[in-house]
Amino acid sequence: MADVIVNPEVPPESAHLLRESRGVLLKMRQGWTPASRRPLTRGHVLMLAAFGPAALIGLLLSRDSTSLGSALMLLAVPTAGLIIGLVIAALTGRLSLPKDEEDEFEQERELFAQLRWYEGHYVLVEDLDASAGRLLTRAQRAIITVTASRVNTEGLLDDVRNAVMLPAQEWEIARLLAKLSAVRATHRQTVSQGLTPEAEAAVLPLTRALDLSEKAVLARVEALEQYAAHVSEADRAFRAHLQIEELRGRVHQYEELVAETGADAYAIRELQRLAMDASQLEEALRRSVSSAQAVSGHLGLEPAALTAERSGWSGTRS
Repeated sequence: MADVIVNPEVPPESAHLLRESRGVLLKMRQGWTPASRRPLTRGHVLMLAAFGPAALIGLLLSRDSTSLGSALMLLAVPTAGLIIGLVIAALTGRLSLPKDEEDEFEQERELFAQLRWYEGHYVLVEDLDASAGRLLTRAQRAIITVTASRVNTEGLLDDVRNAVMLPAQEWEIARLLAKLSAVRATHRQTVSQGLTPEAEAAVLPLTRALDLSEKAVLARVEALEQYAAHVSEADRAFRAHLQIEELRGRVHQYEELVAETGADAYAIRELQRLAMDASQLEEALRRSVSSAQAVSGHLGLEPAALTAERSGWSGTRS
């Protein structure tokens, strides 16, 4: 099951990035932002080591020229040791501020910017409360049943339409469940604090609105499950059809064997009936596929309606 559900209108590359960045998205949910300053590079550190002591001596000279000798004595030994150590570290690659860190800093900021751009166009399973999470799981199982079915992969269903309609259904269900979970969490927090009699009367229609909203999403999920059930039946009929066709292709071998062994005519009639059974099964397969297609046409929200409903966003970033 997908842990990150992405709006199908998001460009494919960005959708892939969102699904692969679940850990970062969770951190962002908790308020994480990338560092605002670049890390010091090796060059920065060496520059500080080289010019820092000279700057300090200049400061001392500007205050009191008699302190030059004592300043040089105090700084000479530790400064020389520091510079030599830093040069050795730089030459051996042991200085722990390589260019890779600066590249990583830039990548982190770019990733954060891209993910923030698509805020509101993805849902994490962590955004859902327990009841909503169960509904989403049911929807995703139904979708997997359809997409993984043999009748779908063989093109007996409208596989192109399924490739568009099913992700749109998953996104719409996840989006509604995330919104329901957020409102329900705030509602429960308010109610748990204790209500006055007047507030209790006012909260009843709000509670009913939440219940009705969940039932509406449940109806969507049940429609998907009904479609998946019809597809499963069509899949069973298709497998049986293939098996009967395989057996029918070998009927002549059995007929020859029966004739050569002198078996009774009843066995011949039974073999001939196999062809009739295959024809009936083929008709049953057509009916079950047609039934599944009819159910899919009543699932509700079409991809075009989704596009219109998302009128507040024109995501062109990839």
